[in-house]
Amino acid sequence: MFLKPSGMPYYRFLSALHETCLFDWYLEVGCRAGKSFAPVRSKTIAVDPFFQAEVNIIGRKPALHVFQQTSDDFFASGFLARNGIRLGLAFLDGMHLFEFLLRDLINTEAAMDPGGVILLHDCVPSGTGMTTRDLDNLPKRAWTGDVWKLIPILQAWRPDLHLTVLDCQPTGLVAVSGLSPENRVLSANYERIVGDFSDMTIEAFGVERFFASFQMASGRAERRAGFPLFRAASLGFDRALEPRAVTP
Repeated sequence: MFLKPSGMPYYRFLSALHETCLFDWYLEVGCRAGKSFAPVRSKTIAVDPFFQAEVNIIGRKPALHVFQQTSDDFFASGFLARNGIRLGLAFLDGMHLFEFLLRDLINTEAAMDPGGVILLHDCVPSGTGMTTRDLDNLPKRAWTGDVWKLIPILQAWRPDLHLTVLDCQPTGLVAVSGLSPENRVLSANYERIVGDFSDMTIEAFGVERFFASFQMASGRAERRAGFPLFRAASLGFDRALEPRAVTP
């Protein structure tokens, strides 16, 4: 039986998070119209191969770096390492195939502050149809693809990480904390993991098994408490972030 996330909408959660917490650097992969990173007050890096921004995406940010390219190309460019960037928060919402999200996670963790948090979107599907990998026959409504697989993959391969599955509508947010930027377990075993999970459907894995592997936490409760999960890498409320020169 599928369990549908019924908490606060994820856009509202992200907006409230950025109003409460200030981070040195924020990364978002899969931005498209820019609605999710428009409220951000931190120095921001936005990556999407096809931007369609029609709103003010700069806002109160002291710096905004926009990369209209795939996330693979962005990470391969070495921009983060070249500029000594350590991310306090990242939101990964790119291609909805698990091998893409797994690569994004691997590359993002390597650039994170150890106290930071990586948010994974669309990992809690509410039905079988939305989990398809068939790009030629996508559902007319919500499509999560098979990024749900990141939850069992991380549970099996990175038990050192802490996964908090937030009940944000419509398809959940997974907050990954306890990060180890030097850890190479996932990258060293990437081909094996992809081979093990590529042909696996959520029915074959077991819908009840999947939902029994975690408990959804309340996004509203996290907000009411002042976002304690994100405080370790937060710079607080009032500290001004000064933009500095970066190397393209």
